[in-house]
Amino acid sequence: MIRLVAEGGGSPVVLVDERRRMTGRGAWLHSSNTCLTLAVKRRAFARALAGASEVTAVERYMAAVMPPADTP
Repeated sequence: MIRLVAEGGGSPVVLVDERRRMTGRGAWLHSSNTCLTLAVKRRAFARALAGASEVTAVERYMAAVMPPADTP
């Protein structure tokens, strides 16, 4: 599981809290692309993290840590 936090004033962005030490309210997400896609589709970040909806940093993190999908 990875911890996510919102950072920024007017339009908060979702960031990955790798060390699990950033201040503020956090949300947890399974480290799978399926869970990330579903959370974005359901607008879960906006509800859990005070309106934060920019998830580019999370998508980059997931792409870096997740192994590429096997293609048949």
